[in-house]
Amino acid sequence: MQPRLKDIIINEIDPSLKEMFGYKNLYMGPKIQKIVLNMGLGLDGNDSKIISSCQNDLANITGQKPVITKFRKSIANFKTRKNTNSGLKVTLRKNKMYEFLDRLINIALPRIKDFRGLNSNGFDKFGNYTFGIKEQIVFPEVNFDKVDKIRGLDITIVIKSINKKHSFELLKKLNFPFQDNRSN
Repeated sequence: MQPRLKDIIINEIDPSLKEMFGYKNLYMGPKIQKIVLNMGLGLDGNDSKIISSCQNDLANITGQKPVITKFRKSIANFKTRKNTNSGLKVTLRKNKMYEFLDRLINIALPRIKDFRGLNSNGFDKFGNYTFGIKEQIVFPEVNFDKVDKIRGLDITIVIKSINKKHSFELLKKLNFPFQDNRSN
């Protein structure tokens, strides 16, 4: 069965973007390729209990087992050693990506305390959007009682598009809660 968000993109959003930007066909429009979630652990990366609890949290959030990332080189000021654990990473594609994005937009982001919207300056020159979440407990899959420490997540949405304006319009049509950039 196809995810609900994928149906909305195919049947409603892609044709409206084609009309808005004057594409010759639907394949010229912006497409979400993958979503990458990253959870940095820092000095806690050496503790196997913390790593396993964070792995369980990230696996519950995404539905996919995370990969442990390692430091590439030693830096004395940051107290890092080469090839020690630095964090966790999950890359979502296809149906899992659409299901996660649907839960993120409709459930997790509205649960953030004092949430005023996402900053629209998170786009890079290729049109990919990156933002951070300060608490992993905004996702309903995480059991608040079993969390030892509140950790943050970095979420990168990789979008194939011509420029960042086209990526912004795609995310806006997906009901991403962006801030109003009006000056008071």
